[in-house]
Amino acid sequence: MTRSNNRELDRLRTEIADACRVLAARGLADGILGHVSLRIDDSMLLVRCRGPRERGLAFTVPDDVRLVDLDGAPAGPGELDEGYTVPNELPLHTEVLRARPEVRAVVHAHPPAVVAADLAGLAVRPIVGAFDIPGMRLAAGGVPVYPRGVLVRNRRLAQEMVNALGDRPVVVLRAHGLTSAAGSVEQAVLQAISVDTLSRLALDIASAGGSLVDLPDEDVAELPDLGGSFNTDTAWRHELARLRTPTPVSGERLDERR
Repeated sequence: MTRSNNRELDRLRTEIADACRVLAARGLADGILGHVSLRIDDSMLLVRCRGPRERGLAFTVPDDVRLVDLDGAPAGPGELDEGYTVPNELPLHTEVLRARPEVRAVVHAHPPAVVAADLAGLAVRPIVGAFDIPGMRLAAGGVPVYPRGVLVRNRRLAQEMVNALGDRPVVVLRAHGLTSAAGSVEQAVLQAISVDTLSRLALDIASAGGSLVDLPDEDVAELPDLGGSFNTDTAWRHELARLRTPTPVSGERLDERR
């Protein structure tokens, strides 16, 4: 592999590590569970692996991201050295990539609100408008459910999940979490955040005694397409800024923490 290819892989490892930390910061991947992958070509992917000093997604570093083939074997020298292993649920990623050539990135997370809302019978629905336009459109297209609370640890189970996902960007995994598929790591993470936000709102509405109501068609028609630059690029810069900027506690200024 050339030096320029190595530099590009290093950049992508950093991108995936950042994505893992964003998921954790947003509460979608507490503890040591969850992973993110990115297709490199038809036979290889970068995926967040577990090492001998595993600390969870919130503490992911680029070195935790390893290059493997679709069967989980190392795709380069030293990729699974130092005690690193691929996720048990690697087939969850690789079967999506095999079935959906347009997908480059797969996110698997365990958002408690998504699990709770699904178990409570609250589907992901387009209940908001300008509050989250991409999330509304995602929900309006349907968020399917894979109804088995299993560890998706082999190709047979992963194919079941892929069948449930169909051509949609996100599938809820009952009693488990979610899988998000997209053309980029950033988009896959932002989709997961939108589904989590809608699930949180649904639980809040239900706990307040309300009923979920879909956004009226006339309101949907009024919502603009703000474009990928705003919906993805700007939103992702915000997520990275949240990781790297100290958040003051109530009543505390940032300059008091320096």
